[in-house]
Amino acid sequence: MEWGTGLAGLAAGLLIAVVTAPVGVSGAVFLLPVQLSLFAVPSPAVTPTNLLYNVVAGPGALLRYHRTGALHGPLVRRLVLGTLPGVVIGAVIRVLAIPGPVVFKALVAVFLLPLGLWLIARTLLPSRRAKPSGEDGPSDRAATGLALGVGIIGGIYGIGGGSLLGPILVGRGMPVAAVAPAALASTFATSVVGAGTYALLSLSGSGSIAPHWFLGLACGLGGLIGGYLGARLQPHLPERALRLLLGTLAAGVGFLYAVETVS
Repeated sequence: MEWGTGLAGLAAGLLIAVVTAPVGVSGAVFLLPVQLSLFAVPSPAVTPTNLLYNVVAGPGALLRYHRTGALHGPLVRRLVLGTLPGVVIGAVIRVLAIPGPVVFKALVAVFLLPLGLWLIARTLLPSRRAKPSGEDGPSDRAATGLALGVGIIGGIYGIGGGSLLGPILVGRGMPVAAVAPAALASTFATSVVGAGTYALLSLSGSGSIAPHWFLGLACGLGGLIGGYLGARLQPHLPERALRLLLGTLAAGVGFLYAVETVS
């Protein structure tokens, strides 16, 4: 891996994390297509590389949220307890059942396109029945069950699950200020476990299963810096504009991969 590629990965991780950290997304959901298309990381190694990015980048935003006291609360525990076993299941499914790049790109399209359109719709046409920002959102059992399902998807997709948990919980009426720290904490914890699971699977499996260490660390370093800056900027950024930006990016990437899959 050339140093120029490492610098490009650092820049990509930094720019993505600055935009996504304020709303509780690590940025791996947008880094994944960059790895596939720009850096040509083979499949399924792209998934643990994404998880490695989350492991390195996560502490940046979490440090800032910790300093403001935003990491305290039951939501963090609910999400972590649900996503941890889910990401292990997802990693096993990813390696044993979905090794091909064509199927993987189809999954990218299936997850990102509706997620992006849903984010845009929820932002432009907010539900009149949305819960007030002071309510707690889903019950403990519902939140943990949701986190388990999202953890499985995150283990397959290499995103830790926070990019799915965040918009779902915000769509249920919870404020971004409460969801973002919990989603990022869940993403970090599950990424540590997920990356370790892929490393163990690589010992007995064949093909590109282990993470692409140099690129993952380079992107993660950029995400570490960008995540801290993004979390620090959260109180000063318009929430509506950020949601629209995230929705547009997700829908755009999903559409491109959908076209590539069917062509």
